[in-house]
Amino acid sequence: MDVTPILESLNDAQRQAVTAPAQPMLVIAGAGSGKTRVLVHRAAWLIDVEGVSPQSLLAVTFTNKAAAEMRGRIESLLGMPVNHLWIGTFHGLAHRLLRRHWREAGLPLNFQIIDADDQLRLIKRLLKNLEIDDSRWVPREIQYFINAQKDEGLRPKHLDDDGDPNRRQMIALYKAYEEVCERGGLVDFAELLLRAHELWRDNAELLAHYQRRFSHLLIDEFQDTNAIQYAWLRLLAGKTVVPFAVGDDDQSIYRWRGARVEHIHQFQKDFPGTVVVKLEQNYRSTATILKAANALIANNHSRIGKNLWTDGVDGELIKVYAAYNERDEADFIVGRLRDWIDHGNLRADAAILYRSNAQSRVLEEGLMNAGIPYRVYGGLRFFERAEIKDALAYLRLVSNRDDDASFERIINRPTRGIGARTVESMRAYARANNCSLWRAAGAVANDELNARAANAVLSFLHLIEKMASDAADLDLSQQIDVAIHASDLINFFRKDKGEKGETRVENLLELVSAGKSFEPGLADEMSLVDEFLSHAALEAGEGQADAWEDCVQLMTMHSAKGLEFPLVFMSGMEDGLFPHQRSIADPSGLEEERRLCYVGITRTMQTLYITYAEQRRLHGMDKSSQPSRFIAEIPDEFVEEIRPRVQVSRRLLSPGRRATSKATEAELGIRLGQRVRHGKFGDGVILNCEGQGAHARVEVNFESAGTKWLVLSYANLDLM
Repeated sequence: MDVTPILESLNDAQRQAVTAPAQPMLVIAGAGSGKTRVLVHRAAWLIDVEGVSPQSLLAVTFTNKAAAEMRGRIESLLGMPVNHLWIGTFHGLAHRLLRRHWREAGLPLNFQIIDADDQLRLIKRLLKNLEIDDSRWVPREIQYFINAQKDEGLRPKHLDDDGDPNRRQMIALYKAYEEVCERGGLVDFAELLLRAHELWRDNAELLAHYQRRFSHLLIDEFQDTNAIQYAWLRLLAGKTVVPFAVGDDDQSIYRWRGARVEHIHQFQKDFPGTVVVKLEQNYRSTATILKAANALIANNHSRIGKNLWTDGVDGELIKVYAAYNERDEADFIVGRLRDWIDHGNLRADAAILYRSNAQSRVLEEGLMNAGIPYRVYGGLRFFERAEIKDALAYLRLVSNRDDDASFERIINRPTRGIGARTVESMRAYARANNCSLWRAAGAVANDELNARAANAVLSFLHLIEKMASDAADLDLSQQIDVAIHASDLINFFRKDKGEKGETRVENLLELVSAGKSFEPGLADEMSLVDEFLSHAALEAGEGQADAWEDCVQLMTMHSAKGLEFPLVFMSGMEDGLFPHQRSIADPSGLEEERRLCYVGITRTMQTLYITYAEQRRLHGMDKSSQPSRFIAEIPDEFVEEIRPRVQVSRRLLSPGRRATSKATEAELGIRLGQRVRHGKFGDGVILNCEGQGAHARVEVNFESAGTKWLVLSYANLDLM
C-alpha cells in the first residue's frame, strides 16, 4: 500500500505520532507546530493504512469550526467521505448520545436544550416564583455556581454546605433549578456533559457497547478539558479504547472556565505505557520570536517542557516601547500601523492584543482619529458594550428626564422589583396623556399601582433625582462615578462571579477614565455631560468594520489563541495589568498569566512590539506603573528598546539623546514627560529640551500631529 500521500508533508516528529502503533499517545504540540495536521493524518493513517473502520473512530474537539475543518481535511486526504466517523465538540457528541439513549439517560424523548441566556431567564423566574430577593441572590451568580458544580460532576445531593448558610441556600436553589428542568425536560449546556457522563457511568452494558464500537479516541486541545470532560473520556477509553491526545500545557489559559492543565500530567498516570511525542518545529514564527517565547515559558515549573525551533530566519528583534502614558502608547501603536500600511501591507495582517477589554477604549479612539478601520475580534466596541450603555442611560436620564429609551433600559437594571406589567401601565398612561414615561411613572405610582410596585417605582424616581443633585457641581468623571455607584451597577456586576463579571466592572471603571480624559469641543453650546453622551453615541454609531473589510484586528490575549499575524502589538504590559493584579500573589495563577503571555508572543509571525505605559489612567486616576515582569524574562539579546525602561521622573531620554539637567528644566518652567497643549497641534508630551533663554527649544510628541521641535518663547504652550 502506498502511504506516501499521508506521510509526504510530515516532519520526523509528526510522522512518529501519525504512524505510532495502537497504544496511548500524548502529543505535546507547540504553537504553530501543526497539531491539526497530526490529528487529521493520524485519522487517515488508521483508516487507510491500518484498516480501521471510520465508524470505529471518535474524534472530539472544542469548536464546531475545528470539527468541520478536521472532517473536511480527513476526507480530502482520503479522497472519500467519512460519514460514519463520529467527530464533533464535547457538547455535540454528548447531545448525539443523549438523543440516541434518552430513555436510559432519564430524559423525555423531546427534551429541549437551553442556552446560557435561556438558563439565566429560567433562574430569574425560579427566584420570582420562590419570592426570593434577586438583588441579594444574584441570578448570574447562581448560574455560575450551578454550572461550576456540574463541570465537576456534582449534583446537589453530593454537596455539603459546610455550615455556611449562603452555601446552603445556593445548594437549595441548585436543587430547585434541577427540579424545574426535570419537569420541563430542559437540558442546559453543562447538563449535556454531566448527563452523558452519568449515562455511561450508570449503564455498564451501554458503556461496553461503545467501547466495542470505538477502538480509537482522538482528542484535540486536550489541555483545555475540564473535570467532567476528562472523566467522560476516561470512562470511554477504559482498558480497550486507544486514546490519542494532542495538546500543549504551555497554552492552557482557560482555568477560569474550569480547564485543568493537570490533566496532561494525569494522562500518563491514568494510561500506563503512554508514549509522549513532542512537536517542537514551528512553521509560523521567526527564530527570535521562538527563542524569546521559550525563555519566557521556561520560568514556569509545572510543565512537561519543550523547545520551539524553526529552520527559518532569525528575523527582527522584539521592540519594546516605554510610553509616558496610555495615550502616548496608543499614538505609538497607531504611528507604527500607519508605517505598516504605507508600505503596502494589509491592515488585517496586524493585531493589537491586550489583557483586559477595558484597554480597548483608548486604542479605538486613536485608530478612529487616524481614520484606520478596525474590528474588535469576538467582541463589541467599548461604547457598544451593554454595561457601558447601562451607565450612559443613567447619565442620559439624569440629564433629560423625558428620555424614554434610557428610562426603559434602566428602570429595572439592576433589578429592583419593577416588572413588565408595571412598565406597560406606564406606557399606556404615556400614550393616553401624550407624555414621557418619567411623568407617567409618577402618575401611575400614585393612582394605579399596588403599594409594593408603587414603592419600587417611586424609589427609582427618587434615585435619579438624588443622582442629579449629588452630581450637580461635580466634574464629568465624578458624575460618571456617581452614576455607576449610586445606580448599584458596580455591585450588580461584581456579584457576577467569573471573568465576564470582572470584565464588566473593569469596563465601567474605564468609563470614569474616559470622562477624565474627555476634551470638549462645543462646551459653550451644550453641557459637558451632554457633549460626552453625544460623543459616546457617535462612536458607537460608527459601527465596526465589516468582517470582510481590510481592517486592524483588536482582541484580548485569550481571543487570540489559535490565530496568527505578521505584525502584533502586545499592549499594556505592566505589572498589575498583565500579569493581572489578582494573579500576582497566586503561584498557579501567575503561571497561567505567563502561559497567556506565551500565547500572545507566539501569535507573531514576523514583527512584535511590546508596549507599556509608565503612567496609566485607571478608574479616573493617574497611577505610576512598573513594566511587566514578563518583559524582564525575555533575554536582552532578543529585545530592542525603543525607549529605556525608566520612569519619566528620572529625567532620562530615548537612546542617543542628551539628558537635560534639572536646573535647565527649572529655568524653562517645564519638565520632561509633561503634557502640554498647542493652539494648532493640540495635546502632546514633552520629550526633550535644549538651549537657554530666547533660544530654548522643546521637542513635543503631539497626539495628532506627531513629533515637532518648537522654540519655547514663541510656542505659547499651555502646561497641563
